[in-house]
Amino acid sequence: MSLAEPAAGALAEDAAPPARRRLWLRLLTDPGAALALLILLVVVLGAVFAPLLAPHDPYAASRAVMQPPVWADRGDWTHILGADGQGRDILSRALYGARLTLLIGVVSVALGGVVGSAIGLLSAFYSRIDPYIMRVVDMLLSFPAILLGLALVAALGPGATPVIIALAIATVPDCARIARSIGVGVMAQEFMEAGRAVGLSDWALFRRYLLRNCISSIMIFMSLRFGQVILLGSALSFLGLGARPPAAELGMMAAQGRDFLLFAPHIAVIPSAMIFVIVLAANVAGDALRDALDPRLRA
Repeated sequence: MSLAEPAAGALAEDAAPPARRRLWLRLLTDPGAALALLILLVVVLGAVFAPLLAPHDPYAASRAVMQPPVWADRGDWTHILGADGQGRDILSRALYGARLTLLIGVVSVALGGVVGSAIGLLSAFYSRIDPYIMRVVDMLLSFPAILLGLALVAALGPGATPVIIALAIATVPDCARIARSIGVGVMAQEFMEAGRAVGLSDWALFRRYLLRNCISSIMIFMSLRFGQVILLGSALSFLGLGARPPAAELGMMAAQGRDFLLFAPHIAVIPSAMIFVIVLAANVAGDALRDALDPRLRA
């Protein structure tokens, strides 16, 4: 087998733009994926431009304590989504809360994904160290993310940073196992042996052939993991382990509204619904991305 064959598994530079166009075309022609991407785009834009879009100061209290949303208040547009137990505007806090929630999810998945992928691919590439690395990964898998969050909060104090660290550590072993399983399959291909035979360095083999053939599957896993991390981060914040008041975070907003469920349910329902929509859209988009990149599932 000639060395021209690895390029068939790895994306060639000149073929990358058409491949990306086909990927976007498949995603946008799928109604569910297009709707999920649109929802995520709206949420991300709302979070990024929260200072411009928020109608009120998210931290300023007012006399509109527990004011219901506009559709339940006979057209009072002062607070469109109502106000919380301290009179703070829920729409403004939801925009800022989505910013912090998305930040926790993105940073956690990025850190955990990069570290986990590196560990898994190195384990697949260097088979001699594979048993030792996988045993460490198995040890990390035995610690639930919430338990890691509790331990880090006890050591560092509550805040967004311990939650990000805990979720990143919880992502590392899962991503390492995925990357390792894919990498083992790539290492068994003949073009890897051909590359070694002509004297390519380990770095060239790792970067040009192993990484390029595994990156799509790793990105799919990270996109699916994103929704799980958002849910876990919101759960930790709901338990009081996340961002500190008065900072706005969707999980913490839901926790602050649980005492008013009987007479002002919108305080907890609105941030909870936002978490639900973000996680659902992320999972649908991740599934669609997997289908679009998997040649066995293409029409």
